[in-house]
Amino acid sequence: MTFNSFRQLAAASVLGAALLLGTSVQSSAQKTDQQRQQKQERKQQQQQLAQPQQQQQSQQKAERRQQRQQDQAQPAPQQQPQFGQQRGAERNQRQQQQAQQQQRQFEQQQQQAESSQRQQTQAQQDQILQQQRQQQKAERRQENQQAASTEQQRQQQGGRQSSNNDQRGSRDQQWQGRQRDEQFQQQRLERYQQQHQQQQRLDSQRRQLLERERRIAQLRYQQRYLDHLRQDQYRLQNWQYSYAPPQYRYYRDGRYYEANQYAADLLQQAVRNGYEEGVRAGQSDREDRWRNSYQESFGYEDASVGYNGYYVDLPEYQYYFREGFRRGYEDGYNGQYRFGTYSNGVFSLLGNVLGAILELQPYRY
Repeated sequence: MTFNSFRQLAAASVLGAALLLGTSVQSSAQKTDQQRQQKQERKQQQQQLAQPQQQQQSQQKAERRQQRQQDQAQPAPQQQPQFGQQRGAERNQRQQQQAQQQQRQFEQQQQQAESSQRQQTQAQQDQILQQQRQQQKAERRQENQQAASTEQQRQQQGGRQSSNNDQRGSRDQQWQGRQRDEQFQQQRLERYQQQHQQQQRLDSQRRQLLERERRIAQLRYQQRYLDHLRQDQYRLQNWQYSYAPPQYRYYRDGRYYEANQYAADLLQQAVRNGYEEGVRAGQSDREDRWRNSYQESFGYEDASVGYNGYYVDLPEYQYYFREGFRRGYEDGYNGQYRFGTYSNGVFSLLGNVLGAILELQPYRY
């Protein structure tokens, strides 16, 4: 290759390189212009998008600025009264709560005082009732002793009169026996009237006790028992005494007692009446879910239903009435009839039980 050829080739290479460089520079300049233009367009778009937000923020700033100015114009006169009213309301509420608490404490103290007073009153009433029961028992013992003494005197007089009657005859004997029985009968009536007064006092005491113990069924039984006593009083007003000589004798407490037919019938009726009243009293205590306590029953303490005031002394009648009552109460309380039967609303004592309680024997002159 010649030198000229080489020079032409080099010049051509330089020229091509220059053309390529120029094209590259021009292309780079065009890209730079395009990028700049795109940046400006994006900036304009961002400004357009940010303009509403700036306006909104500016409006919000203006509103907050205006609100602060209004708050600064009157801050204390509006807030301070509200705070003072709130504190006043809280103070009033605390005072009301304290007053209510003091009222509750006062009511509790008053209730405790009333409860203590009721307990003291109940204890005093129970003590008085116990004393009265002891007094009544002492009176019953005294009446029994008097009745026994009276009966002994009658037996002695009867013995003396029996010897005299053997001499004078049966007519004089009956006349004297009638006179003697009439005297005893007057004493019986007087004791029965005293018993009636005790019934009224005992009824009032027992009623208060049963009401306090809420024994409703026993209250009904006591009212029914009192109705029977009133009926006995009415019958006694029309009762007529009839004399009859002794026909039976019975044994009690280590000695024998005489009885005519009327007295024997009355004593047997006492046992039957006691049994019936005992059954009803026992059923009442069972209905009230009360303890087994026949001696606390009004019927057992009084023991005079069916007594007519004639032929036998009241303590004698009460003794056999209570013997029947005790057995009837057991049947009524347990709901099992060991000593009697029940049929068509009637309680009847068994005959063998009655005979074991009151063993009557023929009287021999």
